[in-house]
Parts: sequence; structure tokens; C-alpha cells
Amino acid sequence: MPGCSTRGRRPAALLIMIAGLGLLCASRVGAAVADSVATSAVPPADPRMGPARPPDRLGRFYFYRGLDYGSEALTHPLRMILNGGYGIMQVANRDNHIGGVDYRGGAENLWKNVSDPFSAIRHEGWGLFLREEILPFSTSTESARYWPNYTQHLIGGGMSYRITQEWFRAHGATRPGWWAVGTMVAYHVLNETVETSDYRGWTTDPVADLLVFDPAGIVLFSSDRVSRFFGQTLHLTDWSYQPGYDPIEHTIENIGQNYVLKYRLPRSDRWYLFYHWGTHGEFGMSYWRQDGECFSAGGGFAAGRLVDLEDGVRTVDLVPSAGVFWDRRNSLMASLLYTNTQTYRLRLNIYPGVLKLGGWSPGLFTALNRNERFEAGVTFSTRIPFGLAGGTH
Repeated sequence: MPGCSTRGRRPAALLIMIAGLGLLCASRVGAAVADSVATSAVPPADPRMGPARPPDRLGRFYFYRGLDYGSEALTHPLRMILNGGYGIMQVANRDNHIGGVDYRGGAENLWKNVSDPFSAIRHEGWGLFLREEILPFSTSTESARYWPNYTQHLIGGGMSYRITQEWFRAHGATRPGWWAVGTMVAYHVLNETVETSDYRGWTTDPVADLLVFDPAGIVLFSSDRVSRFFGQTLHLTDWSYQPGYDPIEHTIENIGQNYVLKYRLPRSDRWYLFYHWGTHGEFGMSYWRQDGECFSAGGGFAAGRLVDLEDGVRTVDLVPSAGVFWDRRNSLMASLLYTNTQTYRLRLNIYPGVLKLGGWSPGLFTALNRNERFEAGVTFSTRIPFGLAGGTH
């Protein structure tokens, strides 16, 4: 998850499984990049995904298709900034009052570390920084701080850049790449500011995130070959929540940036390995029908409470999680997630395109929230990147 280490909390067996999937992805990415020198052939997309968006003068579309239903209908740069920037607030012991964040203090401490990264690294030690933040080789549960760097910032952040760039292209922006870079900068700077707003001192977490993995993700997914591999072979996409503002409590609810991968099993046309992640991770299986309707289920672990270790290093207590999902052409229509925490113990999201009231199809969410509170919200329009929320107080 953004900015959090996994030190001392992640079961080794799960980490080994994840590392194996990561090595598979890395090998396929390497093959895709190498293949770009040898051939220019473009394989057809999976028919379950429906027709691809026609390419424009700046290239092909691998993630944004302009669907008017499901999670893709809510694709918007501001929604991405909200979900990613405030995502840490869904962890149980973080306050989700957006006005309660010390933005100035967090920004000042962030600038201290990213403007003088070598001092931050020397404070922690180069060996520890490289072993725990950069090199993805350790399977120790106490030294896998690299994991969110690769999943959230390199792969998730890289795809987020590409889908945003494609969104700007589809909406006629003259410099879509720069608009997308600006969106990613705002997203990740807000994320780091919010997360470390209550900490003062040296920390290498934003150094690895903002100066290494975020730029690397942008460069990686600027490649059509890499984007095609993740978009068409692994069916990577954005399944983020529908954020809502509670005007009574002045809190932001149902917040979080989520991603999904599906990898087809050998000799099978219907069954796929499934991985859904954000401040959580669920492994499972997908059954993908030829008409594009897909049903998935998985289980894993979610962030329970944020735990301070030392020198700005933070980890999370992991708790069991499970979920069931329904998507159409890889655009999420509905999801039900369970996590064994006080925050969002049970969360149901129904996206636009499921419920129709005349010509209007709202997005809805309900959740059993903090301290057994019930929370609900509505997304009024796919053109507005957030909705209104309210609940029992």
C-alpha cells in the first residue's frame, strides 16, 4: 500500500506466492520490451473486452475505452487524485476528516526528504535502503518494504499514468502526456503529504516512491508494448472505490485506489487467475464468459491498523479479507468486500449501469463503518468524480 512497509506482518507463504507472480510479470514485461525491437505486429484484444477504442494520432488505447457503465465510467483525473491521495485514511486508526490533516507540516517534511534524498538515505543506511526499499529479492516478512513500491507505485502508478494519459487524449487535450504527469504528481505528493503529516524527520519512504518508482512507472507504461502486455494479457485495470463526502461529519468516505489483474489459465477459455489489490490483496479465480460478463472471488489480507516503527518507517497489522466481484468487459459493476477491521468491515459498491431510474443510473455504496456505524453514499453523475455520503452517528 502507498508508503507503508510490510515489515513483520505479512505471512511468508503469501509473500512467496506474490513474488512468484511478480517474477512471471517481470519475465513477460522483459519479453515484451525485447520483442518491440523485432516486430511491430499488434495481436488482437480479448473478445471479452469488447471493441477497442480506435487509435488516435498519438497512439493506441490499452486501458481507457470510454465505457459508459461500471468503474470505467467514473474514470477521471480528479477522482484518481482523491482515491490515491487520501487512500491511507481508510486504515482503521487514521482520521478521515480531510480538514484535520496538517498539510503544511506534511508538505514541509516531504520536501525536506525529497530535496535532500542522500541525507535521508544516509540516515537509514544505504544497505538497508537498497535491501528493503529497492531490491525485490527478500522473502523475509521483516524486510519487504519494496512490495508496495512495485505494486502500488511502479505497476499501479504506471498504469494510472497511462489510463489518465489516454483519458486526456480521448477528451481532446493538446498535451495529454504532460496533463497525465501533472495528475500523477498531484496524486502521489498528496498521498505522501497526508501519510506523513504527523511525522517530522528523515524517512526514505517518499525518496523511493517519488524519486524512483513513480518516474519509473511513467517511463515503463509510456511503452505501447508494456501497456499492451498489461492491458491485454494481464487485463490490468482500475477498480477504485466511489469516494463520497459526508457534509455532516466533514469526512471523506469509501476512499481508495484499487487495481485488478487477470491471467488466463493454460488450456482454459473461461478460467483466470485473479488478483485484486490496494491497501489489501485478494487472490482468487475469475470465470469470464464469452459475452464479457465476469465473476470473481478471492481472499487474502487487508491493512488493519497503521503501526509506527522507527525513523519514519510504518507498517500495518494485516487482517483477513475476502471479496466477490462482478464486472462487464473488465469494468467493475459491483463488489462486496469483507475485512476484519472496524473500518469498512463490510463494503458494497454498485457502480453506474446496474441500477436505472429512468434515464439516470447512479453509483451507490453502503458500508458497515467505523465503530459499527452504517455509512452510505451516492454518485450522482459519471462526470463528477465524487458523491455525497452520510450515515448513523
